[in-house]
Amino acid sequence: MQNRLTPQQLTLNIDATQFSFANTSELVTEHHNDAQYQAWVAQSEAKKAAEFGLSIQHAGFNLLTLGEPGSGRTTLMLNMMHDAAKKQPVASDLVALYQFEANGKPLFLKLPAGAGTQLKLALDTFIRNFAKDLSSLLEARVRQSSMAPLQIFLDGQLSAVKASLTLIDANKMPMHYFDQLKQDILETLEAWQPNSSAEGELNLEPLLSESFFGRYRANILVEHHVGQRAPVIYDNDPSLQSLFGGVEGASESSNVPDFMRLRAGNLLRADAGTLLLHLRDILADEQNGSHILEKLHRFLRNGTLQIEDLSSSSNQGSSLISAQAAIPVAVKIVLIATREDYYELLSIKPDFFDYFPIKIEFADQVKANVENYAAYAAFVAHKCQQHHCHHFTADAVAGLLQAMHRLIEDQTRLSTKFAVLEKLLLESAATASLRGTLLVEIKDVKSAIQRKYARHSYIESHMRDSIVDKELIISVHGECIGQINGLTHIDLSEASFGSPVRISANCYAGNRGVLTIDREVSMSGPTHDKGVMILQSWLHTNFARMNPLNLTASLVFEQEYSGVDGDSASCAELFALLSSLAQVPIKQGIAVTGALNQHGEVLPVGGLNEKIEGYFRVCKEIGLDGKQGVLIPERNMRHLMLSDEVIQAVVDGKFQIITMNTIADGVAQLTGRSLQELNSLAEVALSAFKLVLEQNTPKKS
Repeated sequence: MQNRLTPQQLTLNIDATQFSFANTSELVTEHHNDAQYQAWVAQSEAKKAAEFGLSIQHAGFNLLTLGEPGSGRTTLMLNMMHDAAKKQPVASDLVALYQFEANGKPLFLKLPAGAGTQLKLALDTFIRNFAKDLSSLLEARVRQSSMAPLQIFLDGQLSAVKASLTLIDANKMPMHYFDQLKQDILETLEAWQPNSSAEGELNLEPLLSESFFGRYRANILVEHHVGQRAPVIYDNDPSLQSLFGGVEGASESSNVPDFMRLRAGNLLRADAGTLLLHLRDILADEQNGSHILEKLHRFLRNGTLQIEDLSSSSNQGSSLISAQAAIPVAVKIVLIATREDYYELLSIKPDFFDYFPIKIEFADQVKANVENYAAYAAFVAHKCQQHHCHHFTADAVAGLLQAMHRLIEDQTRLSTKFAVLEKLLLESAATASLRGTLLVEIKDVKSAIQRKYARHSYIESHMRDSIVDKELIISVHGECIGQINGLTHIDLSEASFGSPVRISANCYAGNRGVLTIDREVSMSGPTHDKGVMILQSWLHTNFARMNPLNLTASLVFEQEYSGVDGDSASCAELFALLSSLAQVPIKQGIAVTGALNQHGEVLPVGGLNEKIEGYFRVCKEIGLDGKQGVLIPERNMRHLMLSDEVIQAVVDGKFQIITMNTIADGVAQLTGRSLQELNSLAEVALSAFKLVLEQNTPKKS
């Protein structure tokens, strides 16, 4: 069986001639002229769910958007929320007034958009006129011993107030409030007893104060403009105050009425519209996160909201809290979350998500087809226009698409991390600018990728230097018994790379089976331990007629001090163990990665490209001899998106990528012998171990 891969199998070469454009400037059209539309093409199922959810106007149909950061969750949802808002009715203003019948408890009025401002300005004008004429009105009252002048004045002023409220229909005018306001003023001034000063003037100081006039003002909690559509709000830093509002603090000497200190939160501002939140932002608030979730849950259940004094350091407004009426609020919440955060919270508060029946799944990857390639190319075109940067040639677009394949490690699928694509196109455009060209070419894309690698390669280069300087013992030449090069994948966000690690095995007479030194000293994770147990199961099955195996085999990751996890080294561990048991040497130039099942089949692993390229760079530094390469699972072939440098080395015969489907394939590649040959040699060793144990076991008398 030919297991060595050809250069054509090591990556996906996208033919730029399939595109109908010479450069992306040809793709910029007035029709669908934004990048968001192109991104939605790759998220067609998510788009259908989002449009459906936003079209339902009944309470309780909130949206839960699941996906990874960078996939366009926030931008695309906000874009669609704004589009949906254009079809919704105009939102209302919310005004807090003094409720005369309830000792100052706030009276909340929902008024047509713009009417809140009209009411506030009209009442402010009324107060100014009232304060200006108060002295003469009171003098007339004393002179005539009658409230008639005051009543005539109030009727005229309140008529002017009502006349200025042009946005409120006559049948919806808050007449009861104005009647109560007039009655309150008349009762207050009727009870007022004039005290003349030494000069004989009336002492009006107690009346000319904010404590008297302030209760006739209007506090606009939510304000809209005439013709404004339904609100769309994104709270990117949610807190108790920002979501639920609060009570503005006041000093002890302040005479501002309580209702004037109320401040609305984003839930009130988004009334009759939509509010976007990130679940992570709420969960990250260690002090108030659980409190926010509980209050939000209560709001979703009741559909009403009370503005509370949430300040822990002040009890001012505490009387106001119990005095308030609950405000009915209709908000459609769009909650964005990663799948990990969602399922974690779901296990703790399952009933919370009962109020989010519309689930929108943003795909992490999409199929690589003509339609999606075209959408990505159009995305690039519109981003170039948006950022006023150079456009891309068809070859350069193919390079960007290859990078998106590489990001998801799949020749058949594209990553949907459009944020990464946008950064790469901007860096590529900047590289082209440094060359002074008008179009971004494929070499600019590759240069940008190489520059990014160089910026984040310090740790890898430091580890590689340690191998070259023989501080970390890695052999890439010759053969050795019981020793093999495994491949580790180190993921430090941007600094993701692979590096070889020596795995060694010793086998001797005993009855402890397979033990790993890393596990014995608690330096291994559960996934690695599972892989070792599968290895042991295969071993017992392979040598079934020799059971019980009179064997103790020790495995260790040499010079590894930060812990081991993952099962991608289980094949390498088994090969090292078989080599030690059968005393057959392994080619040291071939590094191995691959997981194992109980039937001896080799399973795919992650981080494959970084592992291969990391090992290649080590071999290149030490010296390529044509016998070095990497043995990988055959099931990983579609995940290969290797760099040009590695592919060129394969073309030149200096490096090789070999696949294996079973353990037998791997044994043949690493030792030049069949698995049956190794089994025969291993059985001889196991028989010898049995004799040793029998000879050294005390006989019972």
